[in-house]
Amino acid sequence: MIGPEHTRLMAAYNRWQNDNIFAAADGLSADDRTADQGAFFGSIEATLNHLLWADKIWMSRFTDRPAPASPDIKSSVLETESWDRLKTERMAMDQEIIDWTAAMSADRLHGDLSWFSGATGRNITKPFWLLVTHFFNHQTHHRGQIHAMLTAKGARPGDTDLPFMPDTL
Repeated sequence: MIGPEHTRLMAAYNRWQNDNIFAAADGLSADDRTADQGAFFGSIEATLNHLLWADKIWMSRFTDRPAPASPDIKSSVLETESWDRLKTERMAMDQEIIDWTAAMSADRLHGDLSWFSGATGRNITKPFWLLVTHFFNHQTHHRGQIHAMLTAKGARPGDTDLPFMPDTL
């Protein structure tokens, strides 16, 4: 079982790493950001859109926020229509996650969450703490793919290790 402190740590890490990834991607051309590199979602920008979409869908399950505009995983790569919009929405989502974890209580992490999974086509119930763990793990998983694509394009993202996260976050 995780505690509220862990959720706050991971929310700070999420923002730090998204800032890191977007700073590196900003140094690339639009063509480089949208080029299919053979990753699961194809390009850097498509993967970042999917990640934003996934954060929105999970936050809609965790809170009363509305679900994302894109209806499913396949269309998640089209969550935003421009690079600037993607950056703006990512920054807002990261703050929303930080605010959500700031109010997290140990009691909230107990219990289950039930939802309809479009990916599996069925209702699912799992422990809330497990789903929060998945939420942060999913972010890290896709940022790893993005990191590899950035590196392949010659960009150099900064540190990714938790012990090197600035204390100011």
